[in-house]
Amino acid sequence: MRAAILRTYNEDLSIEDVAMPACPDDGVVLRVLACGVCRSDWHGWTGEHPRVKAGQIQGHEYCGEVVEAGPNSQWKVGDLLVAPFILACGSCPACREGNQTICVDQRLPGFIEPGAFAEYVAVPRDFNLARLPEGMSPTLAAGLGCRVTTAWHALTGRAQLAGGEWLAVHGTGGVGLSAAILGRALGAHVVVVDVVQEKLDHALSLGMDAAVNASEGDTAARIKEITGGGAHVSVEALGIPVTVNASIHCLRPLGRHVQVGMPVGHTAKQEIDLNAVYMSNLAMFGTRGMPPHRYPSLLGLITRGKVDMSPLIAREIPLSQAGAELAAFNGPTPPGVAVITDFTR
Repeated sequence: MRAAILRTYNEDLSIEDVAMPACPDDGVVLRVLACGVCRSDWHGWTGEHPRVKAGQIQGHEYCGEVVEAGPNSQWKVGDLLVAPFILACGSCPACREGNQTICVDQRLPGFIEPGAFAEYVAVPRDFNLARLPEGMSPTLAAGLGCRVTTAWHALTGRAQLAGGEWLAVHGTGGVGLSAAILGRALGAHVVVVDVVQEKLDHALSLGMDAAVNASEGDTAARIKEITGGGAHVSVEALGIPVTVNASIHCLRPLGRHVQVGMPVGHTAKQEIDLNAVYMSNLAMFGTRGMPPHRYPSLLGLITRGKVDMSPLIAREIPLSQAGAELAAFNGPTPPGVAVITDFTR
């Protein structure tokens, strides 16, 4: 099968023919129909993600068709499935509590085992997978990837965003734009923040209430002015000090900061204004991924027409362009995300 392999950090992926994956006893082999290209992949591609080593087949936002099922699988050949990027064990205390994102024994295709930048991917622990809803395209399902699922859990499972509250979103890449769209669907007033005016204009065209260009002054002060005292919830979607602190400072007293952006490599440890947290009695949440049992709530919102996530998908690309998409994250990116849909080129 064809696969895009990380051979050297910060260089184009190598398109190679490799052996088909073996089917796990408790899982399936999927023919990959679509796979998103994510900033988390970029962290691995640059060498800053500690788990991603040279030789890795990346890709963790995938949708596919079952071509082989193990003896302990609940699925059958021909099923169309979508996967969370964390494959939880299902039996540890965290899993039994429904908190699979903090499972102590996670499997992570695309990070430490072969992922879906390939024609086929093996998926163990396939009880984590969900059936693709009828009428939903594999491209959209892959685009939901870790970005929409993470945003959904950040807003509803962690920050408990309520209708009528103000939501600030710092960074309008894939996960940030997802959070903004979902926040609006939940009835919140949404302010988006970025340094790329084209991305802000795109968000405004989708119905966001306000936009702040962070290159034009004090972001937190402008958000407080727009919201009449500060956001109730602020999502940081980049993982860098300037936006983390802007997110904290833009909150009203008793506000909730949600750390969605991945602080890894040189940003793993950073300085934040803890006094602002203390003085304003703020809550700080970390979030990563979404428990698989929450798929019905998210997919149902989409299939019932309560929210349209299709504006998130900007480009469909061949496998050979995955490396170029990763390199594009080195600078400001255009609106929307890329999804690999052609694995023959």
